Amino acid sequence: MSSGPGRGPGGMSTISHIGVAMFTVADQDAALAFYTDKLGFEVRADVRFGENDAMRWLEVAPAGSQARLALNPPMRDQPGGGSIGVETSDLDAEHSRLTGLGDVDVDAETMRAPNVPPMFSLRDPDGNHIWVVEAG
Repeated sequence: MSSGPGRGPGGMSTISHIGVAMFTVADQDAALAFYTDKLGFEVRADVRFGENDAMRWLEVAPAGSQARLALNPPMRDQPGGGSIGVETSDLDAEHSRLTGLGDVDVDAETMRAPNVPPMFSLRDPDGNHIWVVEAG
C-alpha cells in the first residue's frame, strides 16, 4: 500500500510522465514510411549507435506531441509485443531506488551509449519491459 501519490515502500519516485512508447517492428524503414507517410507523424530521432553503428534509435510522433513512439527491431526472434519508456530527471537515483527494493527485476547496470539517452530496463511480474530513460 502506498502512503500517497508517488510514494511507495521505496520512497518518492522520480518518474514524471510516460515519454516514449516502444514498438518492435520487422523493418524500421517500412515502419518509418508507414508512420510518416500514412499517419503524418514527424521523425523525432533517427540515429545510429553501438559497435560500427549497427543499431538504430528511431522515434516518431504526431506534430506537437510530447510523447514519442520508438520503432525498434525485435529483441528476440519475432516482432510485436510491447514495452513502454518512462522518463526521469535522475536516472541513477531511480535505478538505486528500484534496485534497493530488492524484489524488482531490474537491470544490474544502466546503459550509456553515444547518441542515445542513458536508460535501464525493468520487468513487471508478467515479463513486460519498462525502460526508464533519463530526460534530456
